[in-house]
Amino acid sequence: MNLALEEARKAFQIGEVPVGAVIVCNGNIVGQAHNLKELIQDATMHAEINAIRQASKALGTWRLENCDMYVTLEPCPMCAGAIIQARIKNLYIATEDPKGGACGSVVNLFSNPWNHQVNVEFGIMKEESSKLLKDFFKLLRE
Repeated sequence: MNLALEEARKAFQIGEVPVGAVIVCNGNIVGQAHNLKELIQDATMHAEINAIRQASKALGTWRLENCDMYVTLEPCPMCAGAIIQARIKNLYIATEDPKGGACGSVVNLFSNPWNHQVNVEFGIMKEESSKLLKDFFKLLRE
């Protein structure tokens, strides 16, 4: 999660919502990314999607069934769907997103009987991730 927070800080520095994601497969980092939605002007450029693209390229497959994802903010419905489709095994989330989270806060896409089930755990480095997000939105309001 430390690396995911580093990615989130990169997003913060370029004016993006500070979300970072890291994908690990068999102990190796195969994808790490942050939000690029504003910079690229593409609604799909979320940290999770960017990390999935990197991991798929690194591993030569879209099936990431032996991979774990660490993300600093609860994924939105688009990203939760991509995580299911990529068949990520475990998802570790730092903090909840009470306005857009799709892993239990607003909806829980993982509770449906899909062909793949993702194990989800919240709370790793929650305080650090929450503070980074609060600082970002405070600066935005100023």
